[in-house]
Amino acid sequence: MDDTRDSNGTILTDGDNVTVIKDLKVKGTSVTLKRGTLIKGIRLTGDPDLIECKAEKVKDLVLRTEFLKKA
Repeated sequence: MDDTRDSNGTILTDGDNVTVIKDLKVKGTSVTLKRGTLIKGIRLTGDPDLIECKAEKVKDLVLRTEFLKKA
């Protein structure tokens, strides 16, 4: 299985904290995750390009690792 890596190539593991590097609109909501938002306790998925997390008012969010860096 491929390692899950952030935008800088750092390997991510379950429970890591990450920071959003670009403003991201969340589909289906009016929420925008601002650059610099800290996301705590990520969960890895079977896909090395995706992680699951909870952020602000959004539960069960799936984010692409290309927009994240390890905190």
